[in-house]
Amino acid sequence: MTTPIDVAAVAGPSLFSPIAFRSVTARNRIAVSPMCQYSSVDGLASDWHLIHLASRAIGGAGMVITEAAAVVAEGRISPGDLGIWSDAHVAPLARVAAAIKEYGAVPGIQLAHAGRKASSARPWDGGRQLSFEHGGWQAVGPTALPFHDLDRAPSELNALGIAHLTQAFVDAARRSVTAGFEIIEIHAAHGYLLHEFLSPLSNLRTDEYGGSFENRTRLLRDVVRAVRDEMPHGLALWVRVSATDWADNGWTPDDTVALSREL
Repeated sequence: MTTPIDVAAVAGPSLFSPIAFRSVTARNRIAVSPMCQYSSVDGLASDWHLIHLASRAIGGAGMVITEAAAVVAEGRISPGDLGIWSDAHVAPLARVAAAIKEYGAVPGIQLAHAGRKASSARPWDGGRQLSFEHGGWQAVGPTALPFHDLDRAPSELNALGIAHLTQAFVDAARRSVTAGFEIIEIHAAHGYLLHEFLSPLSNLRTDEYGGSFENRTRLLRDVVRAVRDEMPHGLALWVRVSATDWADNGWTPDDTVALSREL
């Protein structure tokens, strides 16, 4: 005699059960991660973004997160990246957030700065750093170390630049809330700016933002604290990190655990 299997009990019912982050509740634990579309003009969301993201909500995901939205224009990976560095970006993004919510998912947005990996061609155009003559711009980083040997060196951020950057994340968070997003994710992974500050491979500073674990995590902690203070209490704040650099003398899993406790 064959005994029927309760698939829901065996397969993990938690996947399809609601989950709450503060006062934000998603219908299940399936989240659509940010996926760069490289299809914006001047950082503006278009019908492409509306259809792409709303269809994920229609498909049943509990949370749908936009691609990385640059908090300043020079923080884009490519000229085709989404942005949220001005109030002009709010209305197009509000259409997207409203559609995601209408079809049952929680709308989220990822706030990002590409750091030394900025000013790159779109992947189907080769992905390498753009020259100034071909629409490129000067990238910034924690230290003047290029991402590739043949790239221009980024400009090292000074104290004023770091303060402006922190404020840019705060302003982007305010715009995100205005647009109707209920989850804000700070992008501190994948070799982009905040990760560049975390990693001793790319952060060779000797001031209060470099050297020790405390100093290298300072900018991310400051950004998170400032963004959290800007957001309504009930909305959710996430941070995306790369758990390891997979390289000697780089960021480690133990660092990630320690940072998570701090956050």
